[in-house]
Amino acid sequence: MIQVPLGTSGWEVSEFVFGAGSIGGVGTSSATRGKGISREEGLARLDEARGFGITLIDTADAYAGGESERVVGEWLKDRQPDDVLVSTKVGLISRPDGSRAIDNSPEHIERTLKQSLERLGRVDLLLSHAPDRETPLDVTLAAFAKAQESRSIQGYGVSNVDAARLVEVLETADRLRLPRPVVIENRLNLLDRADEAELLPIAHSEGIGYTPFSPLAGGVLSERYLDGAPPPPDSRIAVAGEMYYRGFYTPENLERVTALREVAREVEVGVSALALAWLRDHPSVTAPIIAPSTSAQWEAVREAAVVRVEGDLRDRVSAIFD
Repeated sequence: MIQVPLGTSGWEVSEFVFGAGSIGGVGTSSATRGKGISREEGLARLDEARGFGITLIDTADAYAGGESERVVGEWLKDRQPDDVLVSTKVGLISRPDGSRAIDNSPEHIERTLKQSLERLGRVDLLLSHAPDRETPLDVTLAAFAKAQESRSIQGYGVSNVDAARLVEVLETADRLRLPRPVVIENRLNLLDRADEAELLPIAHSEGIGYTPFSPLAGGVLSERYLDGAPPPPDSRIAVAGEMYYRGFYTPENLERVTALREVAREVEVGVSALALAWLRDHPSVTAPIIAPSTSAQWEAVREAAVVRVEGDLRDRVSAIFD
């Protein structure tokens, strides 16, 4: 797999990232724990990612109540890969009643980073899972800087931020002469292109890596739901559609995906592969985060790896979703 620069950080990562958010559950919600892939399936997917040449694994302390980190840590300890970077996130608290909170205070970052290090063995990149409107930003950035100075992490990033928040982070880091974030993890796909307007131009010009999640919009950007096929009970749309993929599964969007299928047939790849390749070839994207639940779902990645969505093809695909 091709290795690409992570912004101007000096690091290189694979052109796709393996996302471990489905191991033990679906994302961070307590309501979806146990509805993702099992430990054994997670270990198998990690082996497959490794065999495919993926060199960045993304997880979070809140995924499945910590089960994702535990399984990734088990895999790292057993396989001992020396060229794989490990990224995790901190700050999101999912309570048993389904409510959530964000805590990016120094105390919380220090405590949960220690826990993540125990689970994973090492943390190369630590991201804030979401903005904390209660903790002063300068205090949070100082906590990340402290973790970096102590060599507990190699760098940090931010997730689920808008353009205004990104500017605030950069200005605060520069004013206090603290390290800048090296990566942004936000949602971007053909059905959600909001970041293209403001955030991506800033990230690109400032040399910050961008690793988008939900590249297939919970599976809507595939052939799975076309021609009247309903969402299977175990699908991400059925399990967590309202929670993480609201607004994606609509008749209008399925019409767009049907049009995308016609283009995909012309270039002899599947719908998912074309959607992944469009995102991978976005000029401001470093590497999309993929999370295959089964071995068969790697086929879309294999196809995406050999097709380039540029020029007229890119214009045609983009126009379907404008």
